[in-house]
Amino acid sequence: MSFREPVRDGTGVQGGGGERLSLGVAARLSRYLQVLTQAKKMGRETISSQELADYTHVNSTQIRRDLSGFGKFGKRGVGYNVDSLVSQIRKILRTTGKHNIALFGAGNLGQAIAGSDIFADHGFRVVALFDKDPSKVGQRVNESLTVRAYDDLEKVIREEDVVVGVLAVPTAAAQEVADDLVEAGVKIIFNYSEALLQVPPEVTVHTSSPAVDLLYALYFYLT
Repeated sequence: MSFREPVRDGTGVQGGGGERLSLGVAARLSRYLQVLTQAKKMGRETISSQELADYTHVNSTQIRRDLSGFGKFGKRGVGYNVDSLVSQIRKILRTTGKHNIALFGAGNLGQAIAGSDIFADHGFRVVALFDKDPSKVGQRVNESLTVRAYDDLEKVIREEDVVVGVLAVPTAAAQEVADDLVEAGVKIIFNYSEALLQVPPEVTVHTSSPAVDLLYALYFYLT
């Protein structure tokens, strides 16, 4: 067993055309996609590389270099077509399909995640919400989700073809849930707890921490 967090070492993931992206490029494309998706929801038709730079803190020259490697997307003086660029980046990152998520923890954070568009905007669908608290099982969270008993984990993951497990549980409970997800065959875990999860090498863990994000923002403010 080993600690598994995102490794930023130049190895990467497959792009939409079969090319291998470095993790640096994949991470930046994901950030561009986040901004573009929001711009699309706001009704924006075009966006410039400088605007993308302002929102992502990635140099505009780097943005143009990243995007030019996959084709000619923008026009000088006009910018990038938002719809077209969203579609192309999703193809490159292979997120054009639908991917099912199981969410663990029906507390305040879990219910907030279940009720938001944070994943749906990018083609992910929360198909199950689990909690170990018997008083929460059976509660309706939104129109499509009812809190399920934790004992149903393996069955639901198999029947719903879950590819990602999202942990919105207390730190002390996170490792046990991760172990059960690995046992059920899930290969991607998104961790909102502070736990350093131990998983096999073939399983990817991404830990999201508001404190780390704030430190990142503070760095840019101070420099």
